[in-house]
Amino acid sequence: MPTISMFYGIIVRMYCGKAEHNPPHIHVYYQDFKAIFSFETGEMTDGDFPPRQRRLVQAWIELRREELTADWALASQGELPFKIEPLR
Repeated sequence: MPTISMFYGIIVRMYCGKAEHNPPHIHVYYQDFKAIFSFETGEMTDGDFPPRQRRLVQAWIELRREELTADWALASQGELPFKIEPLR
């Protein structure tokens, strides 16, 4: 699962594979926390994440939704997604 972005100690990854399940989502990690976020809605769909970091991820998703969608298309075809600019 390649890392597509890192910011403020948060690691964002996306699985690659033709059988990757929908809906489109990302896996995020921060210290001992991990969660899954839908990038279509920005909502956390699974896991546990600190509130401040959750808001940072949601802001990043809002800014990078188009790039995340393009990466999902690549990843669902078994190709490696591109890196995406971090939140600054």
